[in-house]
Amino acid sequence: MTPDNEKQAELGLVQDMLAVPDIIRTFDPQRMRETGEQIAQVGRLLLTGEGSSRLFPAKSVIATARRRGWPLALHTEAGLQAQEYNLDGWAVFGLSNSGRTAEVIGLFEQLGQAGHAHRYSLTAFAGSRLESLANTGYVLACGEEHAVAATKSVFEQALFLRALLEMAIEGAFTADRDALASAVESALTTAIDPVLVERISQARTIYWAGRNDGVAEELTLKTNEITRKPSDFLEGTYAVHGIEEVMEPDDVVICVDPYPGSEEKFQTVLADSIGLSVIAIASRPTRFPTIMVPDAGDLSPFVQMAAGWNLLVDVGLALDIDVDKPVRARKVGNEYEAPTS
Repeated sequence: MTPDNEKQAELGLVQDMLAVPDIIRTFDPQRMRETGEQIAQVGRLLLTGEGSSRLFPAKSVIATARRRGWPLALHTEAGLQAQEYNLDGWAVFGLSNSGRTAEVIGLFEQLGQAGHAHRYSLTAFAGSRLESLANTGYVLACGEEHAVAATKSVFEQALFLRALLEMAIEGAFTADRDALASAVESALTTAIDPVLVERISQARTIYWAGRNDGVAEELTLKTNEITRKPSDFLEGTYAVHGIEEVMEPDDVVICVDPYPGSEEKFQTVLADSIGLSVIAIASRPTRFPTIMVPDAGDLSPFVQMAAGWNLLVDVGLALDIDVDKPVRARKVGNEYEAPTS
């Protein structure tokens, strides 16, 4: 995306994406310190939500916690399946942009009826049904999104969880927010090679390959919403462990920060054997055409996400799609309805 592109500048989706650097710069991590300390005392946390509210926010902080060795049991699950679990002894954090997501509300109603003592929520709107069911509820500062595809709220949700747990476990949120904001801004506004945009826009299926940290999985969902193309998330090296049997030369695999040791296998199995295009998003050169992004250390997933958005907007516009108004997708996937008497 380029801010001086008149067509892009008119899009609500692009406005939301370009608001992210300022959201990062002004993010206040102190307001959730007490909740973080409560969760640390419990020692176990379930992160729940549906769609974009859970994929990147929950999975990115879980990956960070495991890399850093935080002494906290973390798990994520969607609302309906979580209702089947025994959550005694767990803190539960519900994420819902609208605060009206039926599956999460159902879980919180169940927990409330059981007298569960550690229920927390994060929504984009004050006074929501979900907030009323939480012991403590928080509201995002980013405001309402202009488009159906959630972007700026996803970033703030992820920052919130990162700060919440980092302060609780390590005593402080140490991220350089100005540096991260600049890196995200660079990833959002870097010009994408038109040849790559054209190749992806003509693809039958757009596959995203990467770590189980929410980035590639969330970009898979955004591919559906923004480009209206079929897409699939291939965790780790799943792309060369059987699915190649159904891939075609007009498919594309986009690797997010590929493992250096897997590049040769991807080249021989996917590019050479099948003839499809492999593209990378990385902070280093790879053997594939690469969309380069700044290295932000263990905050790099935020930057990689921004680069993926940048790419998908260009592809959506190349396909002449109204990226602000999907035909079938809804802002609230399954909205809570109060029971009628």
